[in-house]
Amino acid sequence: MKQIPSVDTGFQIWWQLMRPHTLTAAFVPVFLGTALALKYTELHVFLFLAMLIASLLIQTATNMFNEYFDYKRGLDTEESIGIGGAIVRNGVKPKTVLNMAFLFFAIALLLGVFICSVTTWWIGLIGVICMAVGYLYTGGPLPIAYTPFGELASGFLMGGVIIYISFYIQTGFISNAVISFSIPIVLLIGAINLANNIRDRVGDKEAGRKTIAILIGHNRAVILLVALFMIAYLWVFILFFSVYSSFLLYLTYLSIPKAIKAVNGFKGKKNPIEMMPAMKLTAQTNTMYGFLLSIGLCLSYLF
Repeated sequence: MKQIPSVDTGFQIWWQLMRPHTLTAAFVPVFLGTALALKYTELHVFLFLAMLIASLLIQTATNMFNEYFDYKRGLDTEESIGIGGAIVRNGVKPKTVLNMAFLFFAIALLLGVFICSVTTWWIGLIGVICMAVGYLYTGGPLPIAYTPFGELASGFLMGGVIIYISFYIQTGFISNAVISFSIPIVLLIGAINLANNIRDRVGDKEAGRKTIAILIGHNRAVILLVALFMIAYLWVFILFFSVYSSFLLYLTYLSIPKAIKAVNGFKGKKNPIEMMPAMKLTAQTNTMYGFLLSIGLCLSYLF
């Protein structure tokens, strides 16, 4: 198949391959888990940085596996919308993408060894499970991305487990509060996955996928996205009245306009390229919400 010339060169190609709009699912949970830990302990900078970099590497490697396996299964073509495009449009060899993903996994594993040496080796087991899920998301005989469980897997592992680990390596324990604070991030990271699946619904259906967006249809999937946003914002009330009564938690509401724009960007849209801005706005909502929640927590410790 003839390659369509691309205006992307060098760093742009690899940056797009990393799919930067998805990396919010990696760094927001680390920031929030660490912010929650600061109530109980001083910041262990090197543990924080190791966890942050490892999470980003695992997410980036997962994106590269996604690109590689979607290409191998014929899902990605030169005309596909919203993918990194390194293989089908920029001419990067598939093997190079796969090897780069494994290299990122290896570096993340080394960082995990450092974290385990300071904390507990049980963290290593959890980390390996997270990496296995990252690979199996689009790899293996039955990729998770081809099932209705993609949102659940990404939301729980990235929004839940990463927050718990980030908190634990700083404090040495897990509290009910950290579990409660993880709920909205689980929902919002699941929303990122759902937004991606809404955009790709038609093409994914032709490829044999059975995502939630495919099973319930475009309109109901958008309603589900609205529900995830609403629960995430209503959850702040639960946190305020049951876990941590600081009005600074309501800083998260500054991100509501992003969520509204994301939803409106999906309504009445059928063409994938028309839904690209809405998908990015969904990721930006998670970023703003998570950062504002973390900032609110840190500021509350000062008063």
